[in-house]
Amino acid sequence: MSTRNSTVVGTVLGAATVAMGLIAGAFYIFACGVMPGLARSDDRVYVEVMRDINDAFENPVFFLGFFGALVLTGVSAWQVRGAPYRGWVWAALAAYGLAFMVTVAFNIPLNDSLKGTGDPAALREEFEDPWLAWNVVRAVLATGAVGFLARGLVLYGRIRQATAQHRSRHSSPSGD
Repeated sequence: MSTRNSTVVGTVLGAATVAMGLIAGAFYIFACGVMPGLARSDDRVYVEVMRDINDAFENPVFFLGFFGALVLTGVSAWQVRGAPYRGWVWAALAAYGLAFMVTVAFNIPLNDSLKGTGDPAALREEFEDPWLAWNVVRAVLATGAVGFLARGLVLYGRIRQATAQHRSRHSSPSGD
C-alpha cells in the first residue's frame, strides 16, 4: 500500500472513530443526564420537552454524524478488508449497524408516537420505558463500536509505523 493510500485509510478510519464517538456520546448523555432529568418533570412538560428535543435533533449537523458514522465505518471496513486489524473495523460496523437499526426500528417510531394528541400521561406511559431501554441498547452498541474502531486505529498506526521503519532500514543511502 502506498503512503498516500495508507494516509487515506488512516484518515477515513480516524474520521469514522470521531463520528462514532460523537454519536455514542449523544446516546450516552441521554441515558445519563437528559432522560433522568426529564423523569423529574410532570407528564405535560415531559412530553413537550421530548417533542422539542426530537424536533431539534432533526438537523444537518446531527444527521452528518448519525449517517456519517455508518458510512465512514463502512468505507473504512471496505478499505481495510485485507489488513490484519480488519476484524475490529468490521465489528464496529456490525455494532453500529445494529445501533442504527435499533434507532430506526424503535426509537424513531417511539419519538413519532409523541407527535400525537392525547393525554400526556398516556403518551408518556407508552413512550418512556421502551425508549429508555432501546436507548441503552444503542448506547452500548455505539460505545462498543467506538472501542472497536479505536483498537483498529491503534493497530493501523502500529503497522504503518513498522512499515515506515522497515522501509527506512532497507532503503539505500543514495535514495535508490
